[in-house]
Amino acid sequence: MTSKGPISQFIETHYLHFNAATLVDAAKGYEAQLNSGAKMLVSLAGAMSTAELGKSFAEMIRQDKVQIISCTGANLEEDIMNLVAHSHYKRVPNYRDLTPQEEWDLLEKGLNRVTDTCIPEEEAFRRLQQHIFKIWQEAEAKGERYLPHEYMYKMLLSGVLEQYYEIDIKDSWMYAAAEKNLPIVCPGWEDSTMGNIFASYVLKGELKASTMKSGIEYMTFLADWYTENSEKGIGFFQIGGGIAGDFPICVVPMLYQDMERTDTPFWSYFCQISDSTTSYGSYSGAVPNEKITWGKLDIDTPKFIIESDATIVAPLIFAYLLGK
Repeated sequence: MTSKGPISQFIETHYLHFNAATLVDAAKGYEAQLNSGAKMLVSLAGAMSTAELGKSFAEMIRQDKVQIISCTGANLEEDIMNLVAHSHYKRVPNYRDLTPQEEWDLLEKGLNRVTDTCIPEEEAFRRLQQHIFKIWQEAEAKGERYLPHEYMYKMLLSGVLEQYYEIDIKDSWMYAAAEKNLPIVCPGWEDSTMGNIFASYVLKGELKASTMKSGIEYMTFLADWYTENSEKGIGFFQIGGGIAGDFPICVVPMLYQDMERTDTPFWSYFCQISDSTTSYGSYSGAVPNEKITWGKLDIDTPKFIIESDATIVAPLIFAYLLGK
């Protein structure tokens, strides 16, 4: 293996205690999983695409450091929105000080705020809408049905968006995933902007709900994928919490308990980056050992929880894995 670059050397030298040390341990554990032949699922919650995680995550995909992704509908679409409308985004560094009236003013300008970044509705949402609607229509006319991310892959690979590109294509993790036809599960897609738009066409009678495959079909797809790929282990690298993490991790107890496939292996590695503190009834704040009681992790599964900002931590771990 080649020697690590300056970023990796820096974190190994200075990140020696507390969350910093856990970051290094988790990165080394992730690397050990890949070196042993295990595969890795990465889950993306929050607004990681709008945080431009693609700058590091796309290369992770290209270098086969991730074999399957679970993400929210927002992360699925917002990476593509950033690809086609980046120059129209507006940064609001003083977002903590905005008054309700200033928030309303942003709405009237078609700027939907995600913390310090506003997504431009016309250039992002509507630009995608006109193209994805045609792809949905074409599938329905042929009697075909696809999963939400498969429609996004079709749109990216068709080239219809090339006229709008505003960032280097290598920084789009969705484009990198589409090129590899990387498996994705996208639970709860319906609550995303594109999911809402699809629902509006169903309400207007212009599309059938059945043209879009469902969350149950995502789970059955994931069950088959896990079964076929778990011989040497599958690790779980979770960014944030919520449905992007909880949905895919449940495939193991579902196979083991509900399908009674008692030879199903537990997840072979677990790491969560979250700023959700341990509290009462919180999934995102639950310590990894709680997952043992649900039949998700084994007693000796390597477990890491990094209580920090994923926009800081994830790029550092990815840099380590990429040898930077």
